[in-house]
Amino acid sequence: MPADAISQGCKDIAWQMVNNIPNIEVMLGGGRKYMYPMGTPDIEYPTDPTANGSRQDGLDLVRMWKEKKSPSKVSRYVWNRTELLKINPNQVDHLLGLFEPIDMEYELRRRNSTDPSLSEMVKIALMILQKNPKGYLLFVEGGRIDHGHHDGKAHHALQEAVEMDKAVGLVGQMTSELDTMTLVTADHSHVFTLGGYPPRGNPIFGVDTEKSTIDGKPYTSLLYGNGPGYKVVNGKRENITGVNTGDPDYLAQAAVPLTLETHGGEDVAVFAKGPMAHLLHGVVEQNYIPHAMAYAACIGFNLSHCKRGGVRG
Repeated sequence: MPADAISQGCKDIAWQMVNNIPNIEVMLGGGRKYMYPMGTPDIEYPTDPTANGSRQDGLDLVRMWKEKKSPSKVSRYVWNRTELLKINPNQVDHLLGLFEPIDMEYELRRRNSTDPSLSEMVKIALMILQKNPKGYLLFVEGGRIDHGHHDGKAHHALQEAVEMDKAVGLVGQMTSELDTMTLVTADHSHVFTLGGYPPRGNPIFGVDTEKSTIDGKPYTSLLYGNGPGYKVVNGKRENITGVNTGDPDYLAQAAVPLTLETHGGEDVAVFAKGPMAHLLHGVVEQNYIPHAMAYAACIGFNLSHCKRGGVRG
């Protein structure tokens, strides 16, 4: 954190998740290095200094998380996919899973032996949370969709979106629209577009079948308004004839050179189904969404509709 934030007593997010909101039943994802004291060798990459613990306060937040749990509850910490899939959700009350030192790997690079997929994490989380007769809130983020776009790697970004779609589909199979609201949205867009007129069946990661009428060179069907994919060769736009644009690490062409691609500014979609899903339609401000979710879940104010029963999820 910035020095001024520390001087004002601010706490990092990892500390807050363990100390400010200790009643979270399930937390799964990356970020292992932020939970251990500076220099602590990582359990998976012990010889990689970049994976070492990074906490300057000397705290072991994994140990603190375990100590804060009630002895009458069963708590488990796991760090790889094998351990996660061995979990019996019926016998676990609290679960913490940290599968990478920093971010989870892109789905296309994921190692089955150590890293679970987003869908696998969602499945285990739901099975644990569904034991609560009062209902639950599960927040799921396909966070690497954003990273893929910032890196200019459209292939990774879209594959992450596919994995997010699988996770949403799994939620639909494991829950009922009669008592569970499912809401899907994004916090922003990217300057990402489908350019030109590629015909049906043309590879989405390929080039348009027609070339520029200005310089006679091909261009990728997927384009960014800015980002690392901007490239000039000998003072002219790169000729990508023969380039493998389907490589997952290929940087899709961009109009403005930037180290990282930026967010976009247009509205994003909000999809909802289940109880009170009718509250989310048309155009709404982003700060309206949590109020609609709270109303549907009978949390906070305006609870008269809850007295009729049957509205919980």
